[in-house]
Amino acid sequence: MKSLTHWVPILAGAASLLIAATGAHGQGAEMQRDAATAPTTSTIQLRSADPRRSLLNAARTYTAYHEEVDWAGRREIAAAEDLEATMDGLAAFYGEGVLADAQIAYAALVASQHPEFVDAVRAVADFYGIDVAREGLMTDTVFVTGFAGARDAVRSVGAALNADADELHEVADRYRLAAYNLQNESWARQRMRDRADRLATLESASNRLQVNFPGGDPASLRAQSDLGAGRLGSAAALFGEGVADAPAGPMTAPDLTLLVGDAQLRPDERRIGRILTVAALQAIEQRDDRAIAELLEDPAAQRCIAWARLDLAQCVAAGQFTYEDSFCIAEHALDDIATCLSVMRSE
Repeated sequence: MKSLTHWVPILAGAASLLIAATGAHGQGAEMQRDAATAPTTSTIQLRSADPRRSLLNAARTYTAYHEEVDWAGRREIAAAEDLEATMDGLAAFYGEGVLADAQIAYAALVASQHPEFVDAVRAVADFYGIDVAREGLMTDTVFVTGFAGARDAVRSVGAALNADADELHEVADRYRLAAYNLQNESWARQRMRDRADRLATLESASNRLQVNFPGGDPASLRAQSDLGAGRLGSAAALFGEGVADAPAGPMTAPDLTLLVGDAQLRPDERRIGRILTVAALQAIEQRDDRAIAELLEDPAAQRCIAWARLDLAQCVAAGQFTYEDSFCIAEHALDDIATCLSVMRSE
């Protein structure tokens, strides 16, 4: 598996298309796992008082989340502790709006890789003035989707984020199937008693979130990158080595597919507009970093993730057997989150 450390130069290089000087010394450390898999890094603050620093770090946090999802997709499920490790690792990203902010920051870097779009934003700012352009962008975030090059940027953002959502659903399918097959394992059929400790650990998972960022000068990291060899796209693709099979067993998940007509999906203009607006504001000289920080906070996505986290806790509390934790992971720690972060909506 390629580690986060391997891909950070690519992230930093993409960021340089927009950010002249991020000063992006981010915070860090990783979710606890085998020392052999942990990259050598220096620990720095995840959220900086300077939004110019937090944007790139937020994007790196998004890749760290998908590294955790990739880990969940390949983790052996042979004991209750394995399910708990997956649950806690994912839940750590679901507090305080971290994941919603991180996705927008990452997607903005994807959008920034389209020179025609960036040039159009700068042309508008040059013609009308920076203050007028900034006000227009902030007043209506959908406004930016009409700029030259925006259509290609939207396609790139949609493709990247939809691929990331697909990975979440794929890993969810693994844990959902495991919830059936694990019923043949004695350890998974054990009846769970008091779940207070498990719920307390789950509730505090976000307090222990740590993301490893490599040390060194961000400018030197950008200089080392080679976008021609690694254009920024889906975060899932950075770590994609495939999802492992669910534990084998004679039981399989029932086919509950119900055909009620093909659901029509359309892009979420509000969310995509917010992403492109962040990219546009970064492209404007003398940008307002406070405005960018405000746009990173998507209240609707944050509320959705908060509800998914609550549903996960309620599912765990209601479970009677260990294998049911696998179902809770599939439904709420993965599928629900994929829905929260989706840029496609049913009509």
